[in-house]
Amino acid sequence: MALAGLLLIHSASWAASPEAASAVGDPADSPDQKRLETVQIQGRHYDNGVGSSDAASQGSIRAELLKSRPALRPGEVLEFVPGLMVTQHSGDGKANQYFLRGFNLDHGTDFATSVNGMPVNMPSHAHGQGYSDLNFLIPELVDHIDYRKGPYFAPNGDFAAAGSADIAYQRRLDAPFVSVTLGEGAYRRGLVAGSTELGPGLQWMGAAELMGNDGPWALPEGLHRRNLVTSLSGNSGTDRWTVSLMDYHAHWQSTDQVPERLIKAGTFDGRPFGRFDAVDPSDGGNTRRTSLSASWSRDEEGRQSRLAAYAIDYQLALFSNFTYAMERPDEGDQSAQQDHRKVFGLSGSQAVEHALGNWPARTEVGFTVRQDRARLGLFQTAERAITAVAREDCIRETMLGVYGQTSIEWAPWVRTVLGVRADQGQFRVTHLSGEGNSGSERQTLASPKLSVVLGPWARTELFLNAGRGFHSNDARGVTSASDPAPGLVKAKGYEAGLRTEWVPGLQSSIALWKLDFDSELVYVGDAGATEANRPSRRRGIEWNNRYVPLPWLLIDADFAWTHARFADNDPVGNRIPNAVDKVATMGVSVKDLGPWSASVNWRYLGSGALVEDNSVRSHSAFTTNLRISRRFGDKTELTLDVFNLADRKVNDVEYFYESQLPGETAPVADRHVHPAEPRTLRLTLRRSF
Repeated sequence: MALAGLLLIHSASWAASPEAASAVGDPADSPDQKRLETVQIQGRHYDNGVGSSDAASQGSIRAELLKSRPALRPGEVLEFVPGLMVTQHSGDGKANQYFLRGFNLDHGTDFATSVNGMPVNMPSHAHGQGYSDLNFLIPELVDHIDYRKGPYFAPNGDFAAAGSADIAYQRRLDAPFVSVTLGEGAYRRGLVAGSTELGPGLQWMGAAELMGNDGPWALPEGLHRRNLVTSLSGNSGTDRWTVSLMDYHAHWQSTDQVPERLIKAGTFDGRPFGRFDAVDPSDGGNTRRTSLSASWSRDEEGRQSRLAAYAIDYQLALFSNFTYAMERPDEGDQSAQQDHRKVFGLSGSQAVEHALGNWPARTEVGFTVRQDRARLGLFQTAERAITAVAREDCIRETMLGVYGQTSIEWAPWVRTVLGVRADQGQFRVTHLSGEGNSGSERQTLASPKLSVVLGPWARTELFLNAGRGFHSNDARGVTSASDPAPGLVKAKGYEAGLRTEWVPGLQSSIALWKLDFDSELVYVGDAGATEANRPSRRRGIEWNNRYVPLPWLLIDADFAWTHARFADNDPVGNRIPNAVDKVATMGVSVKDLGPWSASVNWRYLGSGALVEDNSVRSHSAFTTNLRISRRFGDKTELTLDVFNLADRKVNDVEYFYESQLPGETAPVADRHVHPAEPRTLRLTLRRSF
């Protein structure tokens, strides 16, 4: 049954297409996706059909879906992962805030992200553990996103306990193009990209982006971003390789979260004060990320090999003031967090199809090596001028991982995947100045994994998953002389799921899951780091739906509910601050109605406790985004994006903590909020050649 290219349902044997194997060196490539005797829905939007994955919460998103919906910021491409929400509480040059499965992931903790096989998360970062800045991403270059949730997958290591997403860029473009976007708040963006064949089997691709934005803020954001990407790829027989170079720079002014009492008062320091005003006009930052990566793969009959290496040069200087004048009334509480690091990594895998007795099997073994060499500083500042050193350290952190897994098809209706992963973290801190100490530590952790896949029956399959994962802690806490934190913190996860295509045109999945952590990483006033805290327990339900009732119509509806609690008994309460209870998204996309295409998307971020006793909660947020596109011939397209269509006054983030404004005699515990942007229009003209 075919649905006009949007969705194609196959009820026959399927093997992975060349496109599905194009992310050379991507550690998320699932060898089980290449097994025979499966059922697959494959189309321009999703590769999530029955028979394509090892868990109901696993899937793949194609570039065509990314093109159909608007994204306010580059990191919002992750909102295509069902149940994942992306917000911002500071300038748009800073990493986003992420929410998934009852986690306030802060800037990336417990959700591992990679781009072209290179990890994005930064361990022992100046601003928070697992800091994941995706602002260097160019969405137009994305080929697909492979996502997984839960600690059930042997190739995934640090930060992947709640989930992971591997973003792969295209190797070649259909045609060179130029894109220009103009919008409210002095938004302007130019992008030029193209590819060409340099010889038999040799391909070059490149893109350059310039972007600026002031936003709706009373203090103009002054965001300037420069982004370059180039790659050279080739293939010869069964061998494929790619070499990529990326370079990204950005600087900006921040309007950080502000106390609600100030918004309600309407004045500050003798001037009017509203939702989009800033307390400290000198907040902001600058960042740079340059990377060189290479990957190689060989796909032979019954055997697949992967090898990838990368080097990253990264810098961040971030100036923030979240308590205003509570600690240093005379000069203010602004601090600078600086991170200068180099990251080196190598990964490889070998997968072989074989027989285990009378049963078809596939075994994969692999390894990952990563070393971060960082100089981190936390400084007291006034209007970005350093007045004192709080702490400065040099860190060398090495993560070593090996894994193996075997998939066995015991019968046409039952398959198991048994795996194990071993990781070792090596932490070394050399203290330079301020408060702190030097030290070194080493820790090893083994993580077993098991998946059972039953079916399909009537285009329906069942999943049972269990496994152990982990996140690493900040090296400065691991090597602390007093009350050291564990280097690797265990998480145990379980999931039962179902995926069905029984109703023609409808793909639906449901997952019931549970995830326990030995130690929670909790946001602490965003004063410089996350903190190892109490053990936690989470459980929840996810229900995801993709429906194509007509060849030109796609309807998405995703719902998630989570129960998140600390696992111990403490008089202060057992709620996990900023753990959102409910999230939901729904989208309707129409395509190829003559020259017109359009989509409308609804997004709901539910309420969550802001303190452990649940006495203060965040407000829920519901917004609507709209995209309308019209083609003029084969090479020109005009697109209008409208964000927050109903112009709702909602907040991107809310926190509850003590702060003291100039003129106040004592700290005040208050809700601190960062508003979502008001109704915003952007117009894009794209021309292909």
